[in-house]
Amino acid sequence: MTLRTVLDTHIGQATSDGAGVRLTRVFGGPGPERFDPFLMLDEFGSDNPDEYIAGFPAHPHRGFETVTYMLEGRMRHEDHMGNVGLLGAGGVQWMTAARGVIHSEMPEQEEGVMRGFQLWLNLPAKAKLGPAGYRDIPPAEIPRVRLEGGVEVVVIAGQLRASGVEQAGAVQRPDTEPLYLDLHLPAGGAVAPAVADGHRVLLYVYEGSLSLEGHPQPVPAGRLLRLSEQGEVRLGSEAGAKVLLIAGRPLGEPIMQYGPFVMNSREEIEQAMRDFRAGTLTEG
Repeated sequence: MTLRTVLDTHIGQATSDGAGVRLTRVFGGPGPERFDPFLMLDEFGSDNPDEYIAGFPAHPHRGFETVTYMLEGRMRHEDHMGNVGLLGAGGVQWMTAARGVIHSEMPEQEEGVMRGFQLWLNLPAKAKLGPAGYRDIPPAEIPRVRLEGGVEVVVIAGQLRASGVEQAGAVQRPDTEPLYLDLHLPAGGAVAPAVADGHRVLLYVYEGSLSLEGHPQPVPAGRLLRLSEQGEVRLGSEAGAKVLLIAGRPLGEPIMQYGPFVMNSREEIEQAMRDFRAGTLTEG
């Protein structure tokens, strides 16, 4: 048996985005090739309305997909295509910006907790100028599987294979073939989800403490692990943990990012900026 090893560990950085929403940038920015096909992961969570109430007013995207997973709170999405969606606790919003989307994400609450994650997933060059798309996925449409030992798995994307159980997630995507699992391990729980060899694997511990077989020390909350691309992933927790497992097939293409635009070359970025200024970002 070959185990995946930890290539590096990351601690998120406090920042703000949108109109001043406080969040933790788990990864994103310099060196995106290390996380290919993933570009960024943000964690947001606060019970102080001043830290989220201004939301994310209308802004553009091109060249990738955004996946918003809400743990607590309510967020309203509106976009140039006429889509309006309310993202609530346990729900997912999957948006394919492709050629271009202009959208807003605004809190649908004035108090209480707002908590969740937004993941940016790259698109291959052949799809970056394709049609945009949007899907709201309510909790009832997202499989939630209970495995032996009391481990619960929310299967957002891809295919869960663990403990003799196979379960397709709510979303299947070509090219990058993302696997997105929210793993809830009780005290003493263990799980070994299968991940295809050659795929990038990221683990983000957002509650509790995680043990990774072959890794000498427990991993506390707030840590992201980037694993090697071959072997098994065996996880456990003495006191309990909640962990995002995010995996996908690397595209191996050049990554050029400028703010909300992610393309393959500087020329394509400059074209995106010209299109946005001319009001033609979403046309095509």
